[in-house]
Amino acid sequence: MKTTELNKISEQMARQMRRGVLELCILSIVSEKEAYPSDIIQELKASKLIVVEGTLYPLLSRLKDQGLLQYNWRESSMGPPRKYYSITDTGREFLGSLKDTWEQLVEAVNHSTKNNSTNE
Repeated sequence: MKTTELNKISEQMARQMRRGVLELCILSIVSEKEAYPSDIIQELKASKLIVVEGTLYPLLSRLKDQGLLQYNWRESSMGPPRKYYSITDTGREFLGSLKDTWEQLVEAVNHSTKNNSTNE
């Protein structure tokens, strides 16, 4: 397989992995304090999880519909009211479960790939 094809496959896999951890990261961010979507995007970008509004808003909506997030409107001096998201009690419980699963997954991946790093 050519290097360009491998790079393309690698980039696709990286995107899929990022998408898979976005819920965990968003719930973690919102669990610390209420957050406006642009604040969430800024936090994700700082973590090198680049997300655009077109990706974030449907995800926030889905998390809200699942009862994991809630929002309230706040007046803004810079225009129309803004929607701020916070985590629900159910969301906090779900986040704890996700964190446990993540830690188990990281441990399993590190264990199964430890020999690969020494053989390269």
